[in-house]
Parts: sequence; C-alpha cells; structure tokens
Amino acid sequence: MIPHTAPSALTVSAMTRRFDVSAPWLNRVIERKPRLFVRAVDDVSFEVPKGGCLSLVGESGCGKSTVARLVTGLYAPSEGSIAFAPGPDGRPLSVQMIFQDPYASLNPRWRVFDIIAEPLRELKLRETEVEIADRVAELLKTVGLTASDGRKFPHEFSGGQRQRISIARALASEPDFLVCDEPTSALDVSVQAQILNLMRRLQDEMGLTYLFISHDMSVVRHMSDQIAVMYLGRIVEQAPTEVLFAHPRHPYTQLLLETIPNVTAPRRDREPQAGEVPSPLKPPSGCTFHPRCPQSDSRCSAERPEMTTMPDGSRVACHRVEEMMARMA
Repeated sequence: MIPHTAPSALTVSAMTRRFDVSAPWLNRVIERKPRLFVRAVDDVSFEVPKGGCLSLVGESGCGKSTVARLVTGLYAPSEGSIAFAPGPDGRPLSVQMIFQDPYASLNPRWRVFDIIAEPLRELKLRETEVEIADRVAELLKTVGLTASDGRKFPHEFSGGQRQRISIARALASEPDFLVCDEPTSALDVSVQAQILNLMRRLQDEMGLTYLFISHDMSVVRHMSDQIAVMYLGRIVEQAPTEVLFAHPRHPYTQLLLETIPNVTAPRRDREPQAGEVPSPLKPPSGCTFHPRCPQSDSRCSAERPEMTTMPDGSRVACHRVEEMMARMA
C-alpha cells in the first residue's frame, strides 16, 4: 500500500464540468425556455499518489466517468485545475486510458498487431518494423497472450482477452499513469478477477499509477489505496481503503457497502432505502443526498455541507460529521 504522504502524481482542484443540455435555439424562442445546464462534475478535488491507486466509486450517473475523461483531456474543465507532476525526465507524466467496453474501443477492421503497434509508430518509440514486432510480441506476452494472437482480429477473442489487448495497447505508449474507466464491468466475475490481478501485477512491476473508476465496492477494495465516493457530481467521502470499509461515515457510503454480497450471511436483514436518485438537471438543495438519507434534518435540506477532514485523514461532507467534530474540539 502506498502511504498517503507519497508525492502526488495528479492533483485535481475544484474541478467542475458543465454541459449545455438546452433545447435547440428555435424551440427555446418559441416556447420561451431558458438555456439548461447540468453540472456533471461539481467542485471536485483529490490527489493520486505516485505508484498508488485512487478509486472513484458511485452509482451510474454520479459523474465518475466524466472525471476520467477530464483527467485524460477528452473534456476540458469548465472551472478548476488538473495538474500532473513532472516525470523522471522533467516532462509531464504520460497518461493513457483503458475504456469500459473492450470491443467498442478496438478497431474491428485492424488486426491486434496493428492495434498495439499504432502507438509505437505514431510516437516513434521504436525505429524499425523488427523492433516494433518484438515490442508487440513482448506486450502480448505481458498481458497473458501470445505473439501469434497478433494476427487475429478483435472479434476472435473473448471479452477478457479483448480487455487484455486494450491493456497492451495502453502500455505500448509506455505510460506512467493509467485511467481505468470500469475496465471489468463488462466481464464475467471469474474473468474480472484475472484482469484485476493482471493490473495489480503490472502496477507492481512497472510502478504505474492508477485512477480507477468503478461502481463495485468489492472491486475497488481489491485495487485501491484510497477510495473517493461520488454522488451527483460531488465527492462526499474519501478515505484510505481499509478505513473506509471499517468506518464508513457518510450515509451514502454506508448504503454502498450494504450492496456488497455477504457469503456468511446471504439472508441478512437490510434496511430498505427510500427515494430515487435525483435528476442532475435539478439536484436537491443543500446536501444532495438528503431526500434519501435516513438521518437528514432541516439543516441538510437548506445548507450544503463542506468537506471535513477527520483525525485519521479521511474527508467527509456531512453535517453530522461536522457536529461530531465540533463536540470533539
């Protein structure tokens, strides 16, 4: 596990991303409707230590995949900043992304060899075709495939094998930082374990840094040094992995942990949670989780909680935690 005091590979400060979801101009004029914006990411701040793994976890639509695209430069932030630490040669860290659907992210008309060789050619990381062929064979072997697999097309592989190809392509550019956007969510459970173990091994061998996106708490527990929980575009809790699992403080984090299957008590009683996830087009006032929170009161609906840092280093955005800290002071 990477200590929390390790130098940061990535620092994100007050990052916000708004999307214009307004109706077409003529419709707005005729119907007299204003422009409509959605805050997919709202004032998000976090750091990822070098050689470590920070996982962003939350329900679908919470904004975690938008964060991944902001970090990789596919989107530009509306506000805030994204800063990568310099690499060993003084240049910014090299960043690559592993996408959720391995079939959609691989060109079906290209053979696997050309898919993996493309970054080597474009970035001129190898000078001759012989060197490129040797490097592609090495990468295929690294992810558990064979050199002969390079002659095949993506549709000839299983889902887990296609994700291995995606990882090999990401590694071809010799990155320092990998953004992993739900890389195992489309795979069977047994294949998920193989891919996660592969990613852990590669991190140890190559000193990679991960920003890992997932909705599965059991997956992020296996991968992460730190976990940040997102709800409706905001981080509501962040803590070291074992601290968060042992002492979840935000009611939403507690709700997520309740979704993990328990082999020893498969029929355990669970408190049903009321309400649906609110629309990000019209988020609730105050704490956005208050309509679903069993502990909410009038302050929760009127006042947005600030992030509070706990003595163990975890951060929580909840009024009850603020009140507890005030009593301890």
